[in-house]
Amino acid sequence: MYKPEKRSFKKRGVAGQLKGRSRIPKITPGAYSSLKKVFDSIGVPEKKKFKPDSFQVNALSAIERSDCLVTAPTGAGKTWIAVKAIERVLDGLHGGIKDGPAGKDRKRAWYASPLKALSNAKYKEFSDIFGYDKVGLLIGDRKENPDAPVIVGTTEILRNQLYDAMHHGESLDAELVVLDEAHFLGDPDRGVVWEEIMIYLPARIPLLMLSATIGNADRIALWLESIRFQKCIIVKETKRPVPLLPIFFHPSGTLYPLMSQGRSKGKTRLHKKVNTYAGSFRPPLLSHPRKLPPFGDIIRVLGKYRLLPTIFFLKSRADCDHALDLCSHQLSERPSRKIRLRIAELVNKHPSINRHRQMGHLNDMGVGSHHSGQLPAWKLVLETLMTEGLLKAVFATSTVAAGVNFPARSIVMLNSDRFNGREFMPLTSTEFHQMTGRAGRRGKDNIGFAIVVPGKFMDIRLAARLVDLPPSDVASQIKINFSMALNLLLSHTPEQIEELLEKSFASFLTGNKKENQGRQKRGNHRKHLEQAFSRHLNFLKEKGFAEDSGA
Repeated sequence: MYKPEKRSFKKRGVAGQLKGRSRIPKITPGAYSSLKKVFDSIGVPEKKKFKPDSFQVNALSAIERSDCLVTAPTGAGKTWIAVKAIERVLDGLHGGIKDGPAGKDRKRAWYASPLKALSNAKYKEFSDIFGYDKVGLLIGDRKENPDAPVIVGTTEILRNQLYDAMHHGESLDAELVVLDEAHFLGDPDRGVVWEEIMIYLPARIPLLMLSATIGNADRIALWLESIRFQKCIIVKETKRPVPLLPIFFHPSGTLYPLMSQGRSKGKTRLHKKVNTYAGSFRPPLLSHPRKLPPFGDIIRVLGKYRLLPTIFFLKSRADCDHALDLCSHQLSERPSRKIRLRIAELVNKHPSINRHRQMGHLNDMGVGSHHSGQLPAWKLVLETLMTEGLLKAVFATSTVAAGVNFPARSIVMLNSDRFNGREFMPLTSTEFHQMTGRAGRRGKDNIGFAIVVPGKFMDIRLAARLVDLPPSDVASQIKINFSMALNLLLSHTPEQIEELLEKSFASFLTGNKKENQGRQKRGNHRKHLEQAFSRHLNFLKEKGFAEDSGA
């Protein structure tokens, strides 16, 4: 059952509407006077010859002589850095490509991402750039050209290859490793994979990390320098490539600025109309609290003010699919013949989705549902259509925010919390900026829009605060499990494993606070990891999976 984190929602305001009845007004498109000038600026920027930004040039220079951590807003152009760095490997600037088998004379680059969907997208993108014969894909359910000089895959596959290399006493077959979405280091469930890669990766292999803006990049760089014994240069970019305007969607259909223009630095002030709504005991609603809002009507309002295409971020796969049905009665205008022909062209390349149950919504209304439960081919079609600006809207889970590259003119938020695999927690500033990073397409939009829709699980004041909050810090998530213990025992003695655990990011963080207190905390954390490893090792010995020597 969906249970929001209680401290995210006040008793008054939208949450208070549950105790009484609130009216559901008819939605009529409208916009506050100050927005009309902004809407006039909507359009496509003048085409210019591409010129890399200074942060891109600086990062490319840094990776030639050291490790490099790039932190920049979503959509700022971090992939360009990776492409150019990989080109240098392929061009032989570090030795050249020869015809020998992989692992001998050839030079390889590894590009790791957190998601299968993102890996698939990068595989196609890199294949178009470098040629399909030079790019391979390694994800859990798909393997393509595994001996190619450029490998794209998930971080788990890269971590497993490092395990294999250590087991055989070899070095990873790569001259460059790119870790995309490096802020996943702080992910509670999968951050340990990023941390293990950073610990195990041989220092001879340059490490290029691409990340959303994070608060403690300097700590991460210092930690890497302490375990890899070489410089890690931080390259920061804080400016969005496309300006962002947060908007509030009133249940009447009127659009208001989310925040007042005269807010002082460090203080977030809601626009007076929005503040009145947020403080109301029984404000008007878009729909019953237990139901999804009328998405077709919302899209109709956004279309009137040229705010399409848009991405709706919803909390579950079921909501994404159900949202399509809520468009059917309000969206009477069919996509143009040109768009329908393009849809047919893409679908014909993937016969398996010809009879997809949502094909009618795509053809008749120009809307689609994108989530991890969809077929890869279906998601690829949606991503292509959105990238080309041919859809009105896509209903997506947070997978899209985490790196799949199909930005829109606007994004729509219905929840100020996010499910972390165990419970719903308030959005962090990093998660918020990843979502809003999809608003505004570089080279296609003068401005992007983040639209806040009120509802049972939307804390309007929190959403406004997140706009100006600095990026959150990344914490270590390393923990011992049986898989990790077994894999390490294949190539390390128990004593060597304990030394390896001392290299964890958590040990570094606690050891770099106040000297005495830090030394004690570092010792406690190392002792905790060692004890956890000992418990797992003893159990493995007891069950016959490990010998008394630890082998």
